[in-house]
Parts: sequence; C-alpha cells; structure tokens
Amino acid sequence: MQQTMPVMPPLPSRPEEIPGIFEWFGQMRQSHPAVLDERTGSPWWHVFRYDDVARVLTDHAHFSSAVPEFEYGPLADTMLAKDPPDHRKLRNLVNLAFTPRAVARLSGRIAEMTQQLLDRVRERGEMDVVRDIAAPLPAQVIFEMLGLPESDWPVAQTWARFDSHGGMTAMRAYFRDLLEERRRSPREDLVTALSTAEIDGERLSERELVSFCTLLLFAGTETTKNLIANFFLTLSDHPADQARLTADPALVPTAAEEVLRYLPPVWFLMRRATADVELSGVRIPAGHQVMPWLASANRDSTQFPEPDRFDVTRQPNRHLAFGHGIHFCVGSPLSRLEAGVALPMMLEQLKDLRVDRSARIGIRAGIVFVITNLPVTFRPY
Repeated sequence: MQQTMPVMPPLPSRPEEIPGIFEWFGQMRQSHPAVLDERTGSPWWHVFRYDDVARVLTDHAHFSSAVPEFEYGPLADTMLAKDPPDHRKLRNLVNLAFTPRAVARLSGRIAEMTQQLLDRVRERGEMDVVRDIAAPLPAQVIFEMLGLPESDWPVAQTWARFDSHGGMTAMRAYFRDLLEERRRSPREDLVTALSTAEIDGERLSERELVSFCTLLLFAGTETTKNLIANFFLTLSDHPADQARLTADPALVPTAAEEVLRYLPPVWFLMRRATADVELSGVRIPAGHQVMPWLASANRDSTQFPEPDRFDVTRQPNRHLAFGHGIHFCVGSPLSRLEAGVALPMMLEQLKDLRVDRSARIGIRAGIVFVITNLPVTFRPY
C-alpha cells in the first residue's frame, strides 16, 4: 500500500526555522524514506536516505537529468539537464575551465580580491557578509577567469542571480557577442579557450558554448557565496569552534567541508525515473519525477556518526553537498579554493566577528539554500 507523505513543514525563511526541517528529515528517513507527494500536479517522489540519494544521483540509466525544471529553466541546454552521451561532451569542457593547474594559479589573485573587499569594511566595524564579501568575491573570480572586462562586472553580477527572464536573454546575447569577439581577437582567458574548443574533433555549437558560460557563471558564484554565508551563520551557533578556527586556520578546510555537510548550499536535485525502480523497498514507476534531498542525506546516521553535531574535525566526510557521480558540481574545486583562501583571512582580520542576531536574517530556500543577508559586527581597525 502506498504511504501518504506527511505534511512537510515550510522550508526555512529564518535561521531559527532550520533545526525543525532537519528534525523532519530525520523522521522521514525512518518512516518514509521514499514517498510520493500526491499534492503536486505531477507525481513527485521525495527520497531522504543517503544510499538512496546517492543512487539517484549516480544511476543515470534509471534516473534521467532531463526534467522540465532544467530543460526549460535558466540552466536549459547545460550539462545539468543532459544524460550520457550528450553529457560527456559538455563535461569535457570542464577540463578547460577547472584543471588543477588553472585553479591553483588563482590562489594569489583570490587573496588579492579578498583583501580589497576586506579593506573596504575593516574600519567600519560592521558589514553584511553576503553583500560585502560572499557575493562579490566569487563573482569577480569567475568574471576574471572568463575574461569579462571589469567595466561589465556590475551588470554581470545581476545576471548571476538568474532572477529575471530579461536578464537571462541579455546574458546569453552578451556571451554570444563575447565569444565572437574572442575568435577575432584571442586573449589569455577562458572564453577564448572555449571559443575554439573541440571535443572529439568537433567544434561546439554557439548554443552549447553560451549555455556552458551560463553554467560557469552560476556554478562559479552561487556555491561559494552560499558556503561563505553558511559558514559564518553556522559558527554563530558554535562560538567555541569559531575561536578554535581563528587560532588554528589549518582547520578551516575541514571545517568548510563540515559546513557543506551540515548546512549545504544545495538542498535537493531533480531527476526522472526512466524505468520502474525500487528504493528502500518502495517501487517508483517509470516517468515519475524524483527529488533526492541532499540536505537529508547529509544528516543520515548510517554515514555520519552523531549527524546533528557540528564537528569541525569530522573525517571522513563523504557529504553529498556537491552532488555525486557524473553531475558532481563543476565549480567545486574553485569553491573549495576560494573558501580556503578567504575564510582564514576573514577570521584573522575581522576580530571578534559576531552575527547580529537582533537583525532579521533572510533565507530563501529551494533547490539552492540562500542566505539573503547576514549582518555582522567586529572590532574596527
């Protein structure tokens, strides 16, 4: 007999609502690990356990990424909406964008950009983490990687939010023009490399290249922005850990991985069952939509001892915050590098940093968990 999905609490809109949704995830892992939500217009299956979520993400033979939300949304035509073999061609472009050598070369530049942003706020004794550092830093890094002129950065940052159809149209037109310009006048940047790229001896179409630039803009900004904001929101509930990380910056990379597990930037993904398939003893019919909850999988006690405890030294930490399998987040190496550079600098230079809990901290939660503002105070100098 098909179980009825218990009423799901609203996704958080304020920090104090976060524990409640994770408590509900825990209940679902126990009693309804794979359950049909019959209140939606089309059949959606919610999946909560780590092993099931990992399977949905890796078994592309049974779970397709070609879902309407990806096929017709702002990330249409990107590798997020592709299955093999089409996915492989686009994924190979990642080798141009995020080779270990290319990413490592960015370390010094990321430090320079972070310092410039810190210099603007250090004397004030207060700032908004999202507005002043978490949003502009990764945006500036990816804009420079792509080769966007600095004069275009302000408008490009509005496109990176993907919050208007008009912005998407303008962004795609911009990249079409920039790719053509780089073919005529090559430079040492990523757009130039993409404009002449060949995969299996074939040039990519303009549509594929523009879609890839769109994905890079998203992957290169949203993940790091949310990781930085989530890092400081989480530390505000764990002041002893903040003091420990300030005293021992070598722990920051491990702590950042724990933040990715504990409060991930992406909460769920979407797939479509291509054949009848069984998860946790429940049969999901072919053609039905599936929603694997990364946020729930990351708190599964079968994988993480004391999963609701924030542990800055947790190892191993096989979280699913960046996905799993062939769709593993293309921006993850860059995001980890940016966090590894920026977070220790912020902890060192912004003494006695405290989140202002008297202010209203906004959260917009969906596929992506977004802290919209995070006011903090610190010792000015």
